[in-house]
Amino acid sequence: MTISIGNDHAGTEYKHAIMAYLESKGIEVVNYGTNSEESVDYPDFVHPVGSDVENGKVDLGIIICGSGNGASMTANKHQGIRCALCWSTEIAKLARQHNDANILSIPSRFVSQTQAIDMVDIFLNTNFEGGRHQNRVAKIPLVK
Repeated sequence: MTISIGNDHAGTEYKHAIMAYLESKGIEVVNYGTNSEESVDYPDFVHPVGSDVENGKVDLGIIICGSGNGASMTANKHQGIRCALCWSTEIAKLARQHNDANILSIPSRFVSQTQAIDMVDIFLNTNFEGGRHQNRVAKIPLVK
């Protein structure tokens, strides 16, 4: 499995902890930064994650910013991306089961590092249920 990860300055510490966790599980990580706590613009680090997932270069993506909102909004501009802003393991699980989410957005200012890693674990180990949810997910993209 390969995961693409990106963050702004509010997510750097969390990203390093998540990367260490993923690598300990033998998961390859593509890191788009930032690796600093100096203020940056989150789209610069989220768009590459969205592109990787959109183009099938990686299996899933993880993005981290202070509220998780800006990062999630940015990722969801990419066709084929279903980025879920999650603040609990239950929501991370449902995002995968019911919505086939392919990017997890973590709000670093609202969850602990332990919660973030637990959400990552659930997100990566939960499968899409399909069935009645497949029809709904198929209606998400705008058709022009």
